[in-house]
Amino acid sequence: MEFNVIGAKPMTVSDAVFGKEFRQDLVHQVVVAYRNAGRSGTKAQKTRSEVHGTTKKSKKQKGGGARHGALTAPIFTGGGVTFAAKPRSFAQKVNRKMFRGAMVSILSELNRQERISVVESFGIDQPKTKSLVAKLAELKAEGRVVLVAENAPEALFLAARNIPYLHVVDVAALDPVSLVAADKVVVTVESLKRIEEWLA
Repeated sequence: MEFNVIGAKPMTVSDAVFGKEFRQDLVHQVVVAYRNAGRSGTKAQKTRSEVHGTTKKSKKQKGGGARHGALTAPIFTGGGVTFAAKPRSFAQKVNRKMFRGAMVSILSELNRQERISVVESFGIDQPKTKSLVAKLAELKAEGRVVLVAENAPEALFLAARNIPYLHVVDVAALDPVSLVAADKVVVTVESLKRIEEWLA
């Protein structure tokens, strides 16, 4: 399989990385697990034994209508929560083979939908947002854009930080959620080779 490189000659890539069929079930499982791993899981509520208040019986057993015990019971305002939430981990196990398979599936689908553009390099001499926006316009990269640039200069990150729809990463920081949500993925030749080495 060949990729057309903007500003250079085409390069050959592996079909095992950019030509696989789309596995929706696998991609869904990996994306959900990745998003769950980012949840803090720190929500906490108090049970009736943990709220501040006396556990003394609020009134006598008979003659007062409904029979109630402590006012810390969940049916009273200020009482505990019946099934109180406690801190927990939302992490799901995803082995390395599944993660790589999902990434291959996503990249192959992006390639089929022509949402990947390959450039020789994406060097920015000065950290100017205006210059970066103009360069993205030349590449017709619109909407949510993921720019994969290996060994990118600091000027590129500084120029991109004021663009809310642009996400600049290297190959090691690629994640399935960003790729799935991207309208356009711009990859440098060096990054494309690294991706192929990683997933082939």
